Amino acid sequence: MAQILVDHLTFAYEGSFDHIFEDVSFSVDTNWKLGFLGRNGKGKTTFLNLLLGKYEYSGSITASAAFDYFPYPVTQGQLQLPAADILDQWKAGCEPWRVLVELDQLRESAEVLYRPFRTLSPGERTKVMLAALFSGENDFLLIDEPTNHLDRESRENVKDYLTSKKGFILVSHDRDLLDACTDHVLVLNRKSIDVQNGNFSVWWENKQRRDQFARAENEKHVKEIGKLKQSAAQKAQWADRNERTKIGFDPVKEHDRSHGARAYIGVKTKKAQSRVSQMRKRIEREIEEKEGLLADLEEPVDLKLMPLRHHRERLIHIREFTAAYEDSARPAFSNLTFDLMQGERMALHGENGCGKSTLIKLILQKAGVGEAELPVRTSGICETAAGLAISYVSQDTSMLRGSIQAFCRARRLDESLFCAILRQLDMERGQFLKNMEDYSEGQKKKVLIAASLLTPAHVYIWDEPLNYIDVFSRMQIEKLLLTYQPTMLFVEHDVRFREQIATRTVEF
Repeated sequence: MAQILVDHLTFAYEGSFDHIFEDVSFSVDTNWKLGFLGRNGKGKTTFLNLLLGKYEYSGSITASAAFDYFPYPVTQGQLQLPAADILDQWKAGCEPWRVLVELDQLRESAEVLYRPFRTLSPGERTKVMLAALFSGENDFLLIDEPTNHLDRESRENVKDYLTSKKGFILVSHDRDLLDACTDHVLVLNRKSIDVQNGNFSVWWENKQRRDQFARAENEKHVKEIGKLKQSAAQKAQWADRNERTKIGFDPVKEHDRSHGARAYIGVKTKKAQSRVSQMRKRIEREIEEKEGLLADLEEPVDLKLMPLRHHRERLIHIREFTAAYEDSARPAFSNLTFDLMQGERMALHGENGCGKSTLIKLILQKAGVGEAELPVRTSGICETAAGLAISYVSQDTSMLRGSIQAFCRARRLDESLFCAILRQLDMERGQFLKNMEDYSEGQKKKVLIAASLLTPAHVYIWDEPLNYIDVFSRMQIEKLLLTYQPTMLFVEHDVRFREQIATRTVEF
């Protein structure tokens, strides 16, 4: 068993005023199954790149193990080749027979190694890369969001596979995956870093206890500060009043006072002022301690939503609906039948490639929401209520470019309200000065969700909205949807989110 020692690590991107890490120290064992948690933009992927030696930093990272990273980059040229021909480019010395052994554990056939990589589904690509990743020996593996865009079956395969492995850091916001696959957690808090034994649920339960204790201690400090301030004010007032009596007095009204009382009053006033000064210092110490208690407290702000009410109860009507792309002999989906009624939150569920996103785009097209015409043949009925307003979150973030200001102008959004929602989703103000193409994937998804929340609608259609979104924001969004209960049609592979939110599920 070896250790990775991080000692006084400090790092900031060139040109940035803020440190991603500042004087950070901790250690982890290389045989742990380590879950890596933190808010979007806190530096999880950056830390993995520091382990890989991609950036210069101050402090030290000491490790006897070699590191390897998932996902491997894939060039346009490699997309045309079978995976078997690019294994050695991903991982030097990679032996195909070892990859085949790992693919068998992932319940995937060997033939995926010999098809052009571009023809593989997201699940097949993930499995091939994981098989290559784990085919080596004595590596400590850095696994960054392996289940994004994967359907239920692929997620279960990856979860079972990682449960049987050890010696890795897993960056994920999928609570089900973290619970199943990890035995330690590394958490980037707001102001500190924690390394703890146990999976996500164990850590979350401990965190809730700590947060509750911090709130109780904070209330005590607030009361103590209030008492000290009141006492200090009284003593300061008394000292000032007495200071003014040192010079001049009325011998009739103050017949018991002599001319020598001035020195005595001065001494008493000085003592009172000294006590006031000590109280102020104690107040400052109490405030510092109070701020320290709350430094890592997660207090997600309650988001707001104003869904519109439509005059019809049935908003979307689908009957024996079939769609097939013009260049494909096989339909994307066939004979689909359901109604979306006002107040329902319907989940579309099925494996990758079964036509969920195609159906969503056809519904948007039918409702006149700015999607390009799809090259598909359709039969059956797909109808939307007249005048239906739809707020859409796409699974694709590649269109996000330029400034927040330009984005808000293009979508006719109130910029100040839009930025307020992003702040509530824990995006720092400094991010608003950047172009959106420089955001992390999680931050890009928050931009799309904030735009959707700010768009009044009868139906909210969200296509895999939680990919890359951190755990805390997921819980925030869950609470919002359960509170305001908008009409929704959504695709989401996060099991816990779907169980919490969906009132009905359509299986493809």
